[in-house]
Parts: sequence; C-alpha cells; structure tokens
Amino acid sequence: MSVAERLRRWAATLAHEITTLTIAYRDPRTPFAARAAIAVVLAYALSPLDLIPDPIPVLGQLDDLVLVPLGIALVLRLLPPEVLRDAREAAHARPPGRALRRLALLGMLAVAALWLGLLVLLLRSALHRPT
Repeated sequence: MSVAERLRRWAATLAHEITTLTIAYRDPRTPFAARAAIAVVLAYALSPLDLIPDPIPVLGQLDDLVLVPLGIALVLRLLPPEVLRDAREAAHARPPGRALRRLALLGMLAVAALWLGLLVLLLRSALHRPT
C-alpha cells in the first residue's frame, strides 16, 4: 500500500471518528466531561483557523497532525463503551456531510473568539502599562 493510500485511509478514519463524536455528543448517556471534551476537539478539528496558523513552517502543520488525533483518542477513552459502540454504528450508517460543515463554522468561530480574546488581553495589558 502506498503512502498516499495510507494517508487517505487515515483521513477517512479521522472523518469517521469525528462523525462518531458528533453523534456521541447528542447521546444523553454521554457524561458532561466527555461532552465538553468533544466540543473542544470538534471545534478545533473542524475549524479552518488554528491556534498555530498553517503558514508557520512545520509547527503550523504539526498541530493539526498531532493535536487532532490525540484529542480524538482522548475523547474516545472518555466515552462509555455502549455510547461509543452505538455512535460508531450510527456513524457507519451516515456519511459525513452537512453536520460537519456546520460544526466547522462553529469551530472557526470558537477559535476566532479565542484569538480575539487573546488580542484584547494583550492590548489591555499594553495600554494599562505604568509609565
């Protein structure tokens, strides 16, 4: 199997797991801590904005390649086994699509809000500096 084929399969697996997480988030059996973690991971995974922008050499791509899979793995461990099993079955029944685009928009807004908040804090600290 070629490297390109392995990367395609890996990307498809990640897309499937993201769909699984969206389904598990809505399951009433999912604990609050797992829901909060799912929200953070999905917001980051689906947002076109990153904490480390992609134009920054190496680090910009590494955050996507490392943080997203680690976040997904962490959240999958937080889910009760029966919730994970049912969510995976439901994810197999429906391909990723419109729901992922909506989540991508929400993720983009969350990351943009984070950057804006950091900018506001930086500006406030710069403007309130004693002279």
